[in-house]
Amino acid sequence: MTTSNTCVWFEIPVTDLERARTFYSALMGRDLETRNGGPNPIVALTGMDDDGVSGHLYPGTPAAAGSGPTIHLAAPDGLDTAAARIRENGGTVVSDPIEIPAGTFFYATDPDGNSIGLFA
Repeated sequence: MTTSNTCVWFEIPVTDLERARTFYSALMGRDLETRNGGPNPIVALTGMDDDGVSGHLYPGTPAAAGSGPTIHLAAPDGLDTAAARIRENGGTVVSDPIEIPAGTFFYATDPDGNSIGLFA
């Protein structure tokens, strides 16, 4: 496989797949489906055949809160909406918006304590 992207896939471990599906569905503003085709069920966060980086949720053990990697996700309806959806669905917003040349983002955690960034 030849690609110019260093990152090609991500997985987010969660303790309760249905709770995580509900949280990330609300955050993304669209229904995410559970798929059963591999060694365990997953919830696809991206189109599995989309160009670019794809990823999913899977049943696993998250790193201790604040100690794992941070996955940055697009905030499809803007940062204010993303922050409200995080709070309403059991996550925590942990930073104010941060401006960088490419855009603006903030850090948050999902209900399992996984670190996520929301980017616009």
